[in-house]
Amino acid sequence: MTQFHVPTDPATFVPDRFAGQVMLVTGGGGGMGLACATRAAREGAAVVLADINEEAATAAAAEISGAGGQALGIGADITSRDDCTRMVESVVEAYGGLDVAINNAGVMDGGRDGQPAPLHLANDTYIRGTIEINVLGTMYACAAELSRMVEQQRGGAIVNVGSHTALTGSVGTPAYVASKHAISGLTRAIAMDYAPHGVRCNSVNMCATDTPMLERAMEFVRSRHTEDKPDTPRATMKSSALIGRVSTVWEQAAVILFVASRDASYMTGALVASDGGWTAY
Repeated sequence: MTQFHVPTDPATFVPDRFAGQVMLVTGGGGGMGLACATRAAREGAAVVLADINEEAATAAAAEISGAGGQALGIGADITSRDDCTRMVESVVEAYGGLDVAINNAGVMDGGRDGQPAPLHLANDTYIRGTIEINVLGTMYACAAELSRMVEQQRGGAIVNVGSHTALTGSVGTPAYVASKHAISGLTRAIAMDYAPHGVRCNSVNMCATDTPMLERAMEFVRSRHTEDKPDTPRATMKSSALIGRVSTVWEQAAVILFVASRDASYMTGALVASDGGWTAY
């Protein structure tokens, strides 16, 4: 592995890049969300970690606070518009405003014991769960965040976490692919509507990243191979990205936080591929 393919050091950060800013991270209880919140706190942000697992969110926030950062963990179900409104109200109550929102919460399998499958075999648990969380949940979160940003009249930055499947197709997981394509369209629509308010909105689209969600997905794919079902995604699935390994949450956090930062001041409506070259071929 060359030095240019070595994963980002988890200890890396840019001092004071988010000093004086308030950041909300959905799905902040673990994985990429926690990595984003941890690094952003090191860079001076006051961070609120929202997660449907309130215990995980509060534990993660305590860890960040224990390391000297400003952090608050709260429970929130983004599929509830009222919960999203309360989520943003909690941010404002704690830190006085909202400058950056990273909408990371999402699922690949429906989140409720769903089973990804080609569409004619997919059950409603998988289809509805995936669409409700990834599409409606992200829309409700964005709506609450934008309402506050417009009211503040000082602009802001929103980053929606997408997927390489937002930029291309993928076998065996149609609702997930559809949901992430929806995030691409939503991101561009928000960028257009809210540029006059000084709000930037972009998405970051990663390939396989070392998270619990990826492990669940891989277990499912392995089970389909073992059972040798005829609908198993095999023949048309790529074997790897051009960078032949999965990414780390810290690599993705580095890209997400760059896009959220003032260093990316001329970026809006962009669908950023942080996918190891997956969508390049």
